[in-house]
Amino acid sequence: MEPASEVGGDYYDVLQNRERTLISIGDVTGHGLESGILMVMTQTAVRTLLAANITNYNLFLNLINQVIFDNVQRMNSDKTLTLALLDYKAGKITLTGQHEEMIVVRADGEIECISTIDLGFPVGLEPDISEFIAQTEVELFAGDGVVLYTDGLTEAEDKDLNQYGTERLCEVLKHNWHHSAREIQQAVIEDLRSHLGDIPFEDDVTILVMKQK
Repeated sequence: MEPASEVGGDYYDVLQNRERTLISIGDVTGHGLESGILMVMTQTAVRTLLAANITNYNLFLNLINQVIFDNVQRMNSDKTLTLALLDYKAGKITLTGQHEEMIVVRADGEIECISTIDLGFPVGLEPDISEFIAQTEVELFAGDGVVLYTDGLTEAEDKDLNQYGTERLCEVLKHNWHHSAREIQQAVIEDLRSHLGDIPFEDDVTILVMKQK
């Protein structure tokens, strides 16, 4: 994760609790101090609910939304965020919440982009989002993996206002998938910098790469 300013509004975490691993990624509108504060609130809420061992992710996400909505109202702020939660256990991912597409990459480089538009609702916009929350499941086998990112990556524009885009991201992933997760991540960032040239990041950029052993 690389912020566009000193304090970023992107959020990601990989948390372990017993046999469960919870991966979360979110993007607060805008960037800077106020967005960063909301990001820290979200991280604290996620960690608290995980420590309480809440396994119902409809409830999990709605409780986070209630906390964030109340705090946003008290702050007199108009900030909201996208937030996706991935529950991983023994090769199976349960995906909940609305964010950018989750990219699934198979061991042979085959790619599937999973939309999250029908899995949730922007957090902090309404007091109750329970009716919008849904889940989808993905099974991973040896060499498969998932890639999560924020729109600061795919919407980054070069000097001619051409966006980096999901298609280019997927091509880089496909051609580098035989490498380690760290090396794949670095290949994407290097390609993004090549796309931008001398233009600095204008939005927070986050990418998370995970591979099944």
